[in-house]
Formats: sequence, structure tokens, C-alpha cells
Amino acid sequence: MSARLNSAQPYAIGLFRVVAGLLFTVHGAASLFGVLGGAMGTQGGTVEAGTWPGWYAAVIQLVAGGLVLLGLGTRGAALVASGSMAFAYFDVHQQAALWPIQNGGELSVLFCWSFLLLVFTGSGAFGLDRLVTRRTAMTRQPSAEQAPIAA
Repeated sequence: MSARLNSAQPYAIGLFRVVAGLLFTVHGAASLFGVLGGAMGTQGGTVEAGTWPGWYAAVIQLVAGGLVLLGLGTRGAALVASGSMAFAYFDVHQQAALWPIQNGGELSVLFCWSFLLLVFTGSGAFGLDRLVTRRTAMTRQPSAEQAPIAA
């Protein structure tokens, strides 16, 4: 059973990445464009452009979430996304109470740790990272300096 689950691991990570990236992207789009109910607390409105930290957080959510969703530059985008959610938790939520269940920071904590996991696992299956890596590996031909020396 363990071997069968291990063989499905890249696909599970890929689906996890797609779902996390999609949800993060939707949060950014809601805050920036007012779609899907708009930014929280605005009754369908948007975050005012350039306001700190809301507008910048929304841009990070839209861009990093989109990159994670596509699996393009997954590790770097996930690191930025994880950091932004750690900032959101400690700067916004933890002022109200210690525990996430008390201060409304559960989503920030889940996004933070989910993206941190993707930093270490990579994009999994279905990611554009794999296509880019495969294409660059195919175009590289070993030069005379890189070719192994036969004994």
C-alpha cells in the first residue's frame, strides 16, 4: 500500500498546489478587482491602490498565487506567498489574540504553512516547472569540458 501511495505522491502534490494557488489567486483578484464578493470588509469593493499592506498583499496573492497555480517558479513564488501570510498573521491577526481560532487568522496560518510545504516539495506533477526543466535539459549538450573522461 505504501509503495502505491508513494507512486501517486507527485500527483497529490500537484493537485494540492493547484488548489492552494487557485484559492490564493482568487483572494488577490477579489481584493484588487472586486470580483467574487470583493475585498473583505468592503461589501463588494476593492482595496484602494497603493495602501499598505492591503493592496500589496493583494498583488502578492494574485501574482504568487497565479505562479503557484501554474507551477511556474513554484518554489520562489511559494516562499514569497508564505512570507506574506506569516506577515499577515503576526501583523494583523495576532494583535487580537494568541491563537488563530481566537483572532481569525486560521486562513493566514494555513496558507503560510501550505506554501512553505511547496517550497520544499516543489511543484509536483502538472507544473510548468517540469516542462521548462525538461526542455532546458534536452537542449544542453555536454561540451568537451563537461564530458566524462574514460579511463
